[in-house]
This record gives sequence, C-alpha cells and structure tokens, in this order.
Amino acid sequence: MTNAGRAAFSPWRHRFAVFTAACTLALIFVGGLVTSTGSGLAVPDWPLSYGMLMPPMVGGVFFEHGHRMVATFVGFLTTILAFWTARSEPRAGVRRLAWIALATVVAQGILGGITVKFLLPTPVSVTHACLAQTFFCVTIALAYSTSREFLAGPSSDHDRANVGPAAAVATAVVFLQLALGAVMRHTGAGLAIPDFPLALGRVIPAFDGPGVAVHFAHRVGAVLVLLAVIHLLLHALRSGERRLVRMAVAALALVSIQIGLGGATVLSGRAVVPTTFHVAVGAAILGACWLTTLRAFRLLRRPQRLASAAHGTRVAVTP
Repeated sequence: MTNAGRAAFSPWRHRFAVFTAACTLALIFVGGLVTSTGSGLAVPDWPLSYGMLMPPMVGGVFFEHGHRMVATFVGFLTTILAFWTARSEPRAGVRRLAWIALATVVAQGILGGITVKFLLPTPVSVTHACLAQTFFCVTIALAYSTSREFLAGPSSDHDRANVGPAAAVATAVVFLQLALGAVMRHTGAGLAIPDFPLALGRVIPAFDGPGVAVHFAHRVGAVLVLLAVIHLLLHALRSGERRLVRMAVAALALVSIQIGLGGATVLSGRAVVPTTFHVAVGAAILGACWLTTLRAFRLLRRPQRLASAAHGTRVAVTP
C-alpha cells in the first residue's frame, strides 16, 4: 500500500470498512452457531433454500438459512466497499486489497455451497472455516489502511523493538490453532477428551481413541497461543508505544477468556453458547494479533531510521 501521502482521509469509507469487518466477525459467530447446533445440512440445497429465497425459519433452518442471509449481507457490503474504493482510492495497493476482499468473499460463498452439495466433506468444511478467518483479516487490513493513523504514517519515536515480528508470529500461531480447531470440530473430535484441565485423567493422555490426538493437539496449541501473545506483550512493553501495549493486553485478555470457554465447551458437552463463543473469540484473537502486526509495522520507526536521524543523515524508508 504505497503513496499513502497522496491519499486523503475519507471518514465515511473508513467507517464503512470498519462496519464490514465487524459484520464479518458477526458472520463467523453465526457460522459457529450452524456447527454448534448441527444445522449444516438443515437446508440441503444451494443457492436456494428448499427452492425458496425465504423458507420457513424453523428448527435448524433458522441457523443455516440465517447464516446464508448474513453471508449475503456481508458480500453486499464487500461489493460496495470494493467499487467505492476502486473509484475513490488513489493507492493502487489499497484498491487491489479491496478486490482481493471481494474475490475472497465470493470464493467463500462458493465453498459454502460446495460444503452443502457434497454433504459436509471435512476438507471443504475446514477450508471454508479457514477462508472465513482469512477474509476477516483482509477486511481488517482494508479498514486499517483507510484510517487516519495509517495515513499519518510513523508517529512514534520508539524503535520497533521486534514488536512487528512478534505480532506476526502470534498471528500465525493463532491462525494455525484456528485451523486445528476447525479440523477438530469437523471431525467430531470436540469431546474426544471429555475432561478439563486434565486429559482423560492425565497430563498427557493415551492416544488410543478416535480424535484424541487432534483434540490434545488443539490443547497444546492453546498453550502455544498463550506463550506467543505473552511474548508479543513483552515486546510491546519494551517498545514504549502505548497503543500497541493496549492491543497486546486486549489480545492476552481474549486468550484468557478463550481458554475458559474451551474448558466450558468440554465440561458442558459442547453446549451451544460456550461452543459458539469459543469460535467467535478465537477469530477476535486472530484479529487483535493481526491488527497489532499492521500497526507495529506502520507506527514504529525502523532502527536504521533512528540511527540515521541521530547522525543527521536523511534516509528514504518505505513505510
């Protein structure tokens, strides 16, 4: 995303982009409701629902068709944002990002249809879940690239102190954990280990039952996410940039909530409320780490820039 200096802040387009990202998180929550209630095949046809645009909203149809309605709304928002950005955005990189968002939401809709047509095949269902998280990250990037903060460029006198790389690592770890969670969810391994915090009464269970390895790997992934976010917070504190510290603290708070929701999901036998919020909070953690990554690389000055400034040398650095 180049030529930020030539782009004027468009408050309404930025608000619209933020709204689109928020609706995408809501869509992930609604998608979680579909899996939590076992309503994935409550509507067996696609793109219509029982041959209708609006079927009777009863039973599982309420969740599955409701999911389609929210997805259509998000697709509509993304289409408007893409054409709006293409018409008014001078930065070629941001225009490309808007088209990527539109292409991603279209691909997600097609994957959703394939999931129904082929009766929820695990590889397609997992890909559908992972692409939803990817699309969420794209909408966040699009919203941030239209913000005043991004357009203002680096505004901190602090060194990056490896915050950007630490945030990128945390983002990657969280994404892999979400992918593993999708595998666990769509293979029916959510209760392969029915106790918590122990696993089949042990710290490390015997891997002699179906789904135990996948479920335990997801628990190990949760520990890795916790460590990655703590690592991010330590680097944020070292940088001295309060905005990044607040983001890292928020991410750590979300991880704490997520661990509690994971335990509640197991102990409640995958009750709908904790299971669905577990999906949504996982996406929120990813969004927090991803936004921290974007802000760290945008806000903090590079070490060589600080060194050059100290010697009175002007160095051209691309933000």
